[in-house]
Amino acid sequence: MKNIYEEIFKIYTWDVDSADRLTISSAFNYCQEAAGIHANQLGVGIDYMKARGMAWILSRMSLELVDRPSWGNKIRLRTWPRGSQKLYAIRDYELLTEEGLLVGRGRAAWLIIDTASMRPKRPEAMAEALPLNPELDALPDGAQAIAQEAGLVKVFSRTAAYSDIDYNKHVNNARYAKWAEDAMPEGLLSSAASIRMDINYLAEVLLEEKLEIFVGKKQENANFDIAYSLEGRNSVQKPSFRAEIHIKQ
Repeated sequence: MKNIYEEIFKIYTWDVDSADRLTISSAFNYCQEAAGIHANQLGVGIDYMKARGMAWILSRMSLELVDRPSWGNKIRLRTWPRGSQKLYAIRDYELLTEEGLLVGRGRAAWLIIDTASMRPKRPEAMAEALPLNPELDALPDGAQAIAQEAGLVKVFSRTAAYSDIDYNKHVNNARYAKWAEDAMPEGLLSSAASIRMDINYLAEVLLEEKLEIFVGKKQENANFDIAYSLEGRNSVQKPSFRAEIHIKQ
C-alpha cells in the first residue's frame, strides 16, 4: 500500500495567467487528478465505489500557493490520506519544485455518498483500511467550514455549460476555483505573490443551471494583505458554494 502518491505535472501555457505564473485553479486540477489516481492505487477508486453503490464527493478544499512558478517548470505533487474527521475523509497535498522547494500545500475533506439515497456514509470503516499519516500535516487549518458573510454584492452570473461539466454530470470541482478567480478585481491575482483559496461545495450544479456570484471584501489576518468572501447562489438564492480568497502582494 502506498502511503504517499507522487506525480510530476508540467506547467503548460493554459496553467498560467497573464503574468506567466501558475494559477490556483490549475493547482486545484493537479490535486484533483492526483487524488483520483491515488484512490485507485489504494483500492478505493471510482470503479470500486461504483460497484458498491458509493461515490467520493469533494465537500471542502483549501489550497495555498506560497510561490507561483511559470510556464515550462515542473511541479512534483505529493498527496496522502490522513484518516477521518466526523463524516469527512481527509487528504493532504504538497506541491514542490523539482529541487524540492515548497510551492503549495493543501487539504481536502471528502464525503462518501450512498448513490441511491444521496446520503453520506460514515468513513471510518474505509478510512481504517487506508494509511493515516498522522505525522504529515500539510495545512492544519485547511478544509474548514466557511461562514456565511453579510453584505456581499453580485458581480456576475454564470450558466453551467458543456466545458464546465465532468463525468459525474455536474460542474467540476476545479471549475468553481476558476469562477472565483474571475470574480476578483482586475489585476489583483496576476500581481499576487501568494494566494490561498478555500472552497465549500454545498450543492451540485448541473448543466444549464445558472448561478449568481456574490463577492465582498473581508478583514484579513496577519499572514495575508487582502481577503475576499464569495458565494454562488442558484435560481432560488440558495448557496451552491462558498469561498474565500486570501492574497499576499
